[in-house]
Amino acid sequence: MGELSSVERSLIERAAEYCRLEDVRAWAAINSGSTNLAGLAAMAEVLAAALAELPGRLALVEPGPVTAMDKAGRELAVAHGRHLHLVVRPDAPRQLLLTGHMDTVYAADHPFQSVRDLPDGRVNGPGVADMKGGIAVMIAALRAFEQHPAAAGTGYEVVINSDEEVGSASSAPLLARAARGKIAALTYEPSALPDGTLAGARPGSGNFSFRITGRAAHAGRNPEDGRNAITAAAELALALEALRRPGLSVNVARIEGGSPNNVVPDLAILRVNCRPRTPELQAEAAVAIDRLVAEVAAAREVAIHAHGGFGRPPKPITPEAERLFGLVEACGRDLGQVIGRKDSGGVCDGNNIAACGVPVVDTMGVRGGAIHSEEEYLIPESLGERAALSALVLARLAEARA
Repeated sequence: MGELSSVERSLIERAAEYCRLEDVRAWAAINSGSTNLAGLAAMAEVLAAALAELPGRLALVEPGPVTAMDKAGRELAVAHGRHLHLVVRPDAPRQLLLTGHMDTVYAADHPFQSVRDLPDGRVNGPGVADMKGGIAVMIAALRAFEQHPAAAGTGYEVVINSDEEVGSASSAPLLARAARGKIAALTYEPSALPDGTLAGARPGSGNFSFRITGRAAHAGRNPEDGRNAITAAAELALALEALRRPGLSVNVARIEGGSPNNVVPDLAILRVNCRPRTPELQAEAAVAIDRLVAEVAAAREVAIHAHGGFGRPPKPITPEAERLFGLVEACGRDLGQVIGRKDSGGVCDGNNIAACGVPVVDTMGVRGGAIHSEEEYLIPESLGERAALSALVLARLAEARA
Protein backbone atom coordinates (compact mmCIF):
# COMPACT_ATOMS: atom_id res chain seq x y z
CA MET A 1 0.00 0.00 0.00
CA GLY A 2 1.07 3.56 -0.62
CA GLU A 3 1.13 6.55 1.66
CA LEU A 4 -2.26 6.86 3.33
CA SER A 5 -3.10 9.23 6.12
CA SER A 6 -4.63 7.93 9.32
CA VAL A 7 -7.95 9.49 8.26
CA GLU A 8 -7.79 7.67 4.92
CA ARG A 9 -6.97 4.38 6.61
CA SER A 10 -10.01 4.70 8.82
CA LEU A 11 -12.09 5.61 5.78
CA ILE A 12 -11.15 2.57 3.73
CA GLU A 13 -11.50 0.22 6.68
CA ARG A 14 -15.05 1.42 7.26
CA ALA A 15 -15.92 1.16 3.56
CA ALA A 16 -14.71 -2.44 3.38
CA GLU A 17 -16.58 -3.29 6.58
CA TYR A 18 -19.85 -1.81 5.31
CA CYS A 19 -19.77 -3.74 2.00
CA ARG A 20 -21.38 -7.08 2.82
CA LEU A 21 -21.76 -10.19 0.69
CA GLU A 22 -24.98 -11.00 2.57
CA ASP A 23 -26.60 -7.91 1.08
CA VAL A 24 -25.64 -8.92 -2.45
CA ARG A 25 -27.01 -12.42 -1.91
CA ALA A 26 -30.31 -11.04 -0.63
CA TRP A 27 -30.62 -8.51 -3.46
CA ALA A 28 -29.77 -11.09 -6.14
CA ALA A 29 -32.56 -13.30 -4.79
CA ILE A 30 -35.06 -10.60 -5.85
CA ASN A 31 -35.78 -10.91 -9.55
CA SER A 32 -35.55 -7.40 -11.00
CA GLY A 33 -35.50 -8.05 -14.71
CA SER A 34 -36.09 -4.88 -16.72
CA THR A 35 -39.67 -5.91 -17.54
CA ASN A 36 -40.57 -7.26 -14.09
CA LEU A 37 -42.30 -4.21 -12.66
CA ALA A 38 -43.28 -5.93 -9.41
CA GLY A 39 -39.73 -7.17 -8.88
CA LEU A 40 -38.30 -3.74 -9.63
CA ALA A 41 -40.67 -2.19 -7.10
CA ALA A 42 -39.54 -4.71 -4.48
CA MET A 43 -35.89 -4.04 -5.33
CA ALA A 44 -36.43 -0.28 -5.11
CA GLU A 45 -37.97 -0.68 -1.65
CA VAL A 46 -34.99 -2.68 -0.38
CA LEU A 47 -32.47 -0.26 -1.87
CA ALA A 48 -34.36 2.73 -0.51
CA ALA A 49 -33.94 1.24 2.98
CA ALA A 50 -30.20 0.90 2.38
CA LEU A 51 -29.91 4.45 1.03
CA ALA A 52 -31.85 5.77 4.03
CA GLU A 53 -28.64 5.40 6.05
CA LEU A 54 -27.32 8.37 4.07
CA PRO A 55 -28.40 11.99 4.59
CA GLY A 56 -30.31 13.97 1.99
CA ARG A 57 -33.59 13.72 0.14
CA LEU A 58 -34.55 10.36 -1.38
CA ALA A 59 -37.30 10.05 -3.97
CA LEU A 60 -38.80 7.51 -6.35
CA VAL A 61 -38.96 9.16 -9.77
CA GLU A 62 -41.57 8.16 -12.33
CA PRO A 63 -40.13 6.81 -15.59
CA GLY A 64 -40.23 8.99 -18.67
CA PRO A 65 -42.43 7.92 -21.59
CA VAL A 66 -40.96 5.28 -23.90
CA THR A 67 -42.34 3.61 -27.02
CA ALA A 68 -41.22 0.61 -29.03
CA MET A 69 -42.22 -0.86 -32.38
CA ASP A 70 -43.82 -4.30 -32.15
CA LYS A 71 -43.60 -7.03 -34.79
CA ALA A 72 -46.75 -5.66 -36.45
CA GLY A 73 -45.10 -2.26 -36.89
CA ARG A 74 -47.17 -0.52 -34.23
CA GLU A 75 -45.57 1.96 -31.84
CA LEU A 76 -46.67 1.02 -28.35
CA ALA A 77 -45.94 2.49 -24.93
CA VAL A 78 -43.46 0.51 -22.84
CA ALA A 79 -43.82 0.44 -19.06
CA HIS A 80 -40.73 0.82 -16.86
CA GLY A 81 -40.10 0.81 -13.14
CA ARG A 82 -39.47 3.89 -11.08
CA HIS A 83 -35.96 5.20 -10.44
CA LEU A 84 -34.29 6.00 -7.12
CA HIS A 85 -32.83 9.50 -6.75
CA LEU A 86 -30.92 10.74 -3.72
CA VAL A 87 -29.76 14.36 -3.36
CA VAL A 88 -27.24 15.20 -0.61
CA ARG A 89 -25.99 18.72 0.18
CA PRO A 90 -27.05 20.33 -3.14
CA ASP A 91 -25.62 23.70 -2.07
CA ALA A 92 -22.10 22.41 -1.34
CA PRO A 93 -19.34 23.91 -3.52
CA ARG A 94 -18.23 20.57 -5.01
CA GLN A 95 -20.80 18.26 -6.57
CA LEU A 96 -20.44 14.62 -7.62
CA LEU A 97 -22.70 12.05 -9.32
CA LEU A 98 -22.88 8.32 -8.58
CA THR A 99 -25.06 5.99 -10.64
CA GLY A 100 -26.12 2.38 -10.81
CA HIS A 101 -29.00 0.24 -12.02
CA MET A 102 -31.31 -2.12 -10.18
CA ASP A 103 -32.51 -4.02 -13.26
CA THR A 104 -30.97 -7.18 -14.66
CA VAL A 105 -31.25 -9.02 -17.97
CA TYR A 106 -32.99 -11.99 -16.32
CA ALA A 107 -36.77 -11.90 -16.73
CA ALA A 108 -39.16 -13.27 -14.13
CA ASP A 109 -39.52 -16.51 -16.12
CA HIS A 110 -35.78 -16.93 -16.80
CA PRO A 111 -34.37 -20.19 -15.42
CA PHE A 112 -31.47 -18.38 -13.71
CA GLN A 113 -32.92 -17.20 -10.41
CA SER A 114 -30.76 -18.42 -7.52
CA VAL A 115 -27.38 -17.73 -5.93
CA ARG A 116 -24.82 -20.45 -5.28
CA ASP A 117 -21.22 -20.70 -4.11
CA LEU A 118 -18.74 -22.13 -6.58
CA PRO A 119 -15.93 -24.47 -5.48
CA ASP A 120 -13.24 -21.87 -6.22
CA GLY A 121 -14.84 -19.26 -3.93
CA ARG A 122 -16.68 -17.27 -6.56
CA VAL A 123 -20.40 -16.55 -6.13
CA ASN A 124 -22.69 -17.32 -9.07
CA GLY A 125 -26.06 -15.59 -9.30
CA PRO A 126 -28.29 -13.28 -11.34
CA GLY A 127 -27.01 -9.72 -11.09
CA VAL A 128 -24.33 -10.43 -8.49
CA ALA A 129 -21.80 -8.58 -10.66
CA ASP A 130 -24.09 -6.56 -12.92
CA MET A 131 -24.82 -4.78 -10.75
CA LYS A 132 -26.15 -5.61 -7.34
CA GLY A 133 -22.60 -6.08 -6.17
CA GLY A 134 -21.79 -2.66 -7.63
CA ILE A 135 -24.66 -1.03 -5.75
CA ALA A 136 -23.37 -2.55 -2.52
CA VAL A 137 -19.94 -1.04 -3.26
CA MET A 138 -21.45 2.39 -3.95
CA ILE A 139 -23.56 2.55 -0.80
CA ALA A 140 -20.74 1.27 1.42
CA ALA A 141 -18.33 3.85 0.02
CA LEU A 142 -20.82 6.67 0.58
CA ARG A 143 -21.54 5.56 4.15
CA ALA A 144 -17.82 5.65 4.90
CA PHE A 145 -17.34 8.95 3.06
CA GLU A 146 -20.03 10.62 5.17
CA GLN A 147 -17.67 10.26 8.17
CA HIS A 148 -14.75 11.94 6.35
CA PRO A 149 -13.94 15.58 7.28
CA ALA A 150 -14.19 16.74 3.65
CA ALA A 151 -17.71 15.40 3.20
CA ALA A 152 -19.30 18.54 4.61
CA GLY A 153 -18.10 20.58 1.63
CA THR A 154 -19.14 18.05 -0.99
CA GLY A 155 -22.61 17.31 -2.30
CA TYR A 156 -23.68 14.47 -4.52
CA GLU A 157 -26.59 12.88 -6.30
CA VAL A 158 -27.22 9.16 -6.60
CA VAL A 159 -29.35 7.73 -9.42
CA ILE A 160 -30.22 4.02 -9.41
CA ASN A 161 -32.36 3.47 -12.47
CA SER A 162 -34.60 0.58 -13.46
CA ASP A 163 -33.94 0.41 -17.21
CA GLU A 164 -30.20 0.49 -17.89
CA GLU A 165 -30.18 -2.98 -19.40
CA VAL A 166 -32.71 -1.88 -22.02
CA GLY A 167 -31.04 1.41 -22.90
CA SER A 168 -32.08 3.83 -20.11
CA ALA A 169 -34.65 5.53 -22.33
CA SER A 170 -37.01 6.22 -19.41
CA SER A 171 -34.23 7.43 -17.10
CA ALA A 172 -32.11 9.42 -19.58
CA PRO A 173 -33.77 12.76 -18.66
CA LEU A 174 -33.15 12.09 -14.95
CA LEU A 175 -29.50 11.21 -15.62
CA ALA A 176 -29.04 14.41 -17.64
CA ARG A 177 -30.57 16.56 -14.90
CA ALA A 178 -28.48 14.88 -12.21
CA ALA A 179 -25.28 15.40 -14.23
CA ARG A 180 -25.64 19.19 -14.29
CA GLY A 181 -22.91 21.01 -12.41
CA LYS A 182 -21.00 17.88 -11.44
CA ILE A 183 -17.21 17.85 -11.44
CA ALA A 184 -17.00 14.06 -11.75
CA ALA A 185 -19.13 10.93 -11.89
CA LEU A 186 -18.69 7.31 -10.85
CA THR A 187 -20.84 4.50 -12.25
CA TYR A 188 -20.85 1.02 -10.77
CA GLU A 189 -20.80 -1.36 -13.70
CA PRO A 190 -18.54 -4.37 -13.00
CA SER A 191 -14.90 -4.10 -13.98
CA ALA A 192 -14.15 -4.64 -17.66
CA LEU A 193 -12.02 -7.68 -16.79
CA PRO A 194 -11.97 -9.95 -13.72
CA ASP A 195 -8.63 -8.42 -12.64
CA GLY A 196 -10.28 -5.04 -12.02
CA THR A 197 -9.42 -3.36 -15.31
CA LEU A 198 -11.54 -0.26 -15.98
CA ALA A 199 -13.42 0.40 -19.22
CA GLY A 200 -12.00 3.42 -21.02
CA ALA A 201 -13.50 4.82 -24.21
CA ARG A 202 -16.82 3.41 -25.37
CA PRO A 203 -18.67 3.66 -28.68
CA GLY A 204 -22.13 5.08 -28.90
CA SER A 205 -25.11 2.90 -29.68
CA GLY A 206 -28.23 3.40 -31.73
CA ASN A 207 -31.12 0.98 -32.05
CA PHE A 208 -33.43 1.39 -35.03
CA SER A 209 -36.63 -0.30 -36.12
CA PHE A 210 -37.88 0.31 -39.67
CA ARG A 211 -41.46 -0.47 -40.66
CA ILE A 212 -41.61 -1.14 -44.39
CA THR A 213 -45.10 -0.98 -45.87
CA GLY A 214 -45.55 -2.30 -49.38
CA ARG A 215 -48.58 -3.51 -51.32
CA ALA A 216 -50.06 -6.99 -51.23
CA ALA A 217 -50.86 -8.85 -54.43
CA HIS A 218 -51.39 -12.43 -55.61
CA ALA A 219 -48.02 -14.05 -56.23
CA GLY A 220 -49.28 -15.84 -59.35
CA ARG A 221 -52.03 -13.73 -60.86
CA ASN A 222 -50.70 -10.17 -60.56
CA PRO A 223 -47.35 -10.06 -58.71
CA GLU A 224 -46.37 -6.96 -60.68
CA ASP A 225 -49.06 -5.01 -58.84
CA GLY A 226 -47.43 -5.80 -55.49
CA ARG A 227 -44.64 -4.00 -53.71
CA ASN A 228 -42.58 -6.51 -51.74
CA ALA A 229 -41.81 -5.28 -48.24
CA ILE A 230 -39.44 -8.16 -47.49
CA THR A 231 -37.16 -7.50 -50.46
CA ALA A 232 -37.23 -3.79 -49.66
CA ALA A 233 -36.22 -4.60 -46.09
CA ALA A 234 -33.42 -6.83 -47.38
CA GLU A 235 -32.19 -4.07 -49.69
CA LEU A 236 -32.22 -1.56 -46.85
CA ALA A 237 -30.44 -4.05 -44.59
CA LEU A 238 -27.61 -4.53 -47.10
CA ALA A 239 -27.34 -0.79 -47.69
CA LEU A 240 -27.10 -0.11 -43.97
CA GLU A 241 -24.54 -2.88 -43.49
CA ALA A 242 -22.42 -1.28 -46.21
CA LEU A 243 -22.01 1.76 -43.93
CA ARG A 244 -19.73 -0.33 -41.73
CA ARG A 245 -16.15 0.92 -41.56
CA PRO A 246 -13.42 1.36 -38.94
CA GLY A 247 -15.02 3.11 -36.00
CA LEU A 248 -18.59 2.30 -37.06
CA SER A 249 -20.16 -1.14 -36.62
CA VAL A 250 -23.56 -2.00 -38.07
CA ASN A 251 -25.44 -5.10 -36.99
CA VAL A 252 -28.54 -6.12 -38.92
CA ALA A 253 -30.30 -8.04 -36.17
CA ARG A 254 -33.69 -9.15 -37.46
CA ILE A 255 -36.27 -8.99 -40.25
CA GLU A 256 -39.84 -9.76 -39.23
CA GLY A 257 -43.05 -9.88 -41.25
CA GLY A 258 -43.83 -11.63 -44.47
CA SER A 259 -46.85 -13.46 -45.81
CA PRO A 260 -47.99 -16.82 -47.19
CA ASN A 261 -46.02 -18.00 -50.22
CA ASN A 262 -48.80 -17.03 -52.62
CA VAL A 263 -48.99 -13.40 -51.45
CA VAL A 264 -46.57 -10.55 -52.13
CA PRO A 265 -45.75 -9.43 -48.56
CA ASP A 266 -46.81 -5.90 -47.67
CA LEU A 267 -45.18 -5.59 -44.25
CA ALA A 268 -41.68 -6.08 -42.86
CA ILE A 269 -39.90 -4.85 -39.75
CA LEU A 270 -36.12 -4.41 -39.89
CA ARG A 271 -34.09 -4.04 -36.69
CA VAL A 272 -30.55 -2.67 -36.73
CA ASN A 273 -27.92 -1.62 -34.19
CA CYS A 274 -25.18 0.91 -35.01
CA ARG A 275 -22.14 1.68 -32.83
CA PRO A 276 -20.07 4.76 -33.73
CA ARG A 277 -16.77 5.41 -31.94
CA THR A 278 -16.90 9.20 -32.25
CA PRO A 279 -19.58 11.92 -32.29
CA GLU A 280 -18.54 12.74 -35.86
CA LEU A 281 -19.16 9.18 -37.01
CA GLN A 282 -22.52 9.19 -35.24
CA ALA A 283 -23.57 12.37 -37.06
CA GLU A 284 -22.43 10.94 -40.40
CA ALA A 285 -24.28 7.67 -39.75
CA ALA A 286 -27.50 9.51 -38.86
CA VAL A 287 -27.41 11.43 -42.15
CA ALA A 288 -26.59 8.27 -44.11
CA ILE A 289 -29.44 6.31 -42.53
CA ASP A 290 -31.96 8.99 -43.48
CA ARG A 291 -30.60 9.06 -47.03
CA LEU A 292 -30.72 5.29 -47.48
CA VAL A 293 -34.25 5.06 -46.13
CA ALA A 294 -35.39 7.65 -48.66
CA GLU A 295 -33.53 5.98 -51.53
CA VAL A 296 -34.88 2.49 -50.86
CA ALA A 297 -38.41 3.78 -50.31
CA ALA A 298 -38.32 5.56 -53.67
CA ALA A 299 -36.67 2.73 -55.59
CA ARG A 300 -38.99 0.04 -54.20
CA GLU A 301 -42.11 2.23 -54.09
CA VAL A 302 -42.73 1.42 -50.43
CA ALA A 303 -43.24 3.51 -47.31
CA ILE A 304 -40.59 3.29 -44.60
CA HIS A 305 -41.13 4.58 -41.07
CA ALA A 306 -38.11 4.72 -38.76
CA HIS A 307 -38.33 4.38 -34.98
CA GLY A 308 -35.49 4.76 -32.48
CA GLY A 309 -32.15 6.46 -32.71
CA PHE A 310 -28.80 6.92 -31.00
CA GLY A 311 -29.70 6.58 -27.32
CA ARG A 312 -26.10 6.20 -26.12
CA PRO A 313 -23.66 8.84 -27.43
CA PRO A 314 -19.99 7.86 -27.89
CA LYS A 315 -17.78 8.21 -24.83
CA PRO A 316 -14.27 9.32 -25.86
CA ILE A 317 -11.56 9.98 -23.29
CA THR A 318 -11.34 13.73 -22.79
CA PRO A 319 -8.52 15.47 -20.86
CA GLU A 320 -10.90 15.80 -17.89
CA ALA A 321 -11.72 12.10 -18.04
CA GLU A 322 -8.01 11.32 -18.30
CA ARG A 323 -7.41 13.18 -15.04
CA LEU A 324 -10.24 11.31 -13.31
CA PHE A 325 -8.89 7.96 -14.49
CA GLY A 326 -5.48 9.03 -13.22
CA LEU A 327 -6.94 9.76 -9.79
CA VAL A 328 -8.67 6.37 -9.63
CA GLU A 329 -5.52 4.58 -10.74
CA ALA A 330 -3.42 6.49 -8.17
CA CYS A 331 -5.88 5.61 -5.40
CA GLY A 332 -5.62 2.00 -6.50
CA ARG A 333 -1.84 2.09 -6.25
CA ASP A 334 -2.04 3.54 -2.74
CA LEU A 335 -4.33 0.63 -1.82
CA GLY A 336 -2.08 -1.96 -3.40
CA GLN A 337 -4.47 -2.49 -6.30
CA VAL A 338 -3.08 -2.54 -9.83
CA ILE A 339 -5.78 -1.03 -12.01
CA GLY A 340 -5.47 -0.97 -15.78
CA ARG A 341 -7.71 0.45 -18.45
CA LYS A 342 -9.08 -0.97 -21.69
CA ASP A 343 -11.43 0.49 -24.29
CA SER A 344 -14.75 -1.32 -24.48
CA GLY A 345 -17.23 -2.14 -27.22
CA GLY A 346 -20.10 -2.07 -24.75
CA VAL A 347 -22.20 0.90 -23.65
CA CYS A 348 -23.77 2.00 -20.38
CA ASP A 349 -25.01 5.06 -18.50
CA GLY A 350 -21.45 6.35 -18.54
CA ASN A 351 -22.07 7.24 -22.19
CA ASN A 352 -25.01 9.43 -21.26
CA ILE A 353 -23.13 11.12 -18.44
CA ALA A 354 -20.05 11.82 -20.56
CA ALA A 355 -22.28 13.39 -23.22
CA CYS A 356 -23.28 15.97 -20.58
CA GLY A 357 -19.64 17.07 -20.35
CA VAL A 358 -18.97 15.32 -17.02
CA PRO A 359 -15.87 13.09 -16.70
CA VAL A 360 -16.90 9.60 -15.63
CA VAL A 361 -15.33 6.29 -14.68
CA ASP A 362 -18.11 3.81 -15.25
CA THR A 363 -16.67 0.47 -14.08
CA MET A 364 -16.21 1.15 -10.37
CA GLY A 365 -18.18 -1.96 -9.43
CA VAL A 366 -17.05 -5.41 -8.40
CA ARG A 367 -14.65 -7.77 -10.07
CA GLY A 368 -16.52 -10.60 -11.74
CA GLY A 369 -17.45 -11.90 -15.15
CA ALA A 370 -19.73 -13.83 -17.53
CA ILE A 371 -22.39 -11.14 -17.12
CA HIS A 372 -25.66 -11.53 -19.04
CA SER A 373 -25.34 -15.32 -18.81
CA GLU A 374 -26.18 -18.08 -16.34
CA GLU A 375 -22.46 -18.22 -15.50
CA GLU A 376 -22.41 -14.66 -14.11
CA TYR A 377 -20.15 -14.51 -11.08
CA LEU A 378 -18.79 -12.21 -8.39
CA ILE A 379 -15.35 -12.41 -6.78
CA PRO A 380 -16.34 -11.81 -3.12
CA GLU A 381 -13.09 -10.22 -1.98
CA SER A 382 -13.59 -7.49 -4.56
CA LEU A 383 -16.50 -6.08 -2.54
CA GLY A 384 -14.21 -4.71 0.15
CA GLU A 385 -11.48 -3.82 -2.36
CA ARG A 386 -13.73 -1.74 -4.57
CA ALA A 387 -15.60 -0.12 -1.69
CA ALA A 388 -12.26 1.04 -0.28
CA LEU A 389 -11.23 2.30 -3.71
CA SER A 390 -14.43 4.30 -4.18
CA ALA A 391 -14.29 5.77 -0.70
CA LEU A 392 -10.72 6.95 -1.24
CA VAL A 393 -11.61 8.42 -4.65
CA LEU A 394 -14.56 10.28 -3.13
CA ALA A 395 -12.39 11.67 -0.35
CA ARG A 396 -9.71 12.90 -2.73
CA LEU A 397 -12.26 14.43 -5.06
CA ALA A 398 -13.70 16.21 -2.04
CA GLU A 399 -10.22 17.47 -1.21
CA ALA A 400 -9.86 18.75 -4.79
CA ARG A 401 -7.04 16.38 -5.73
CA ALA A 402 -8.42 15.72 -9.22
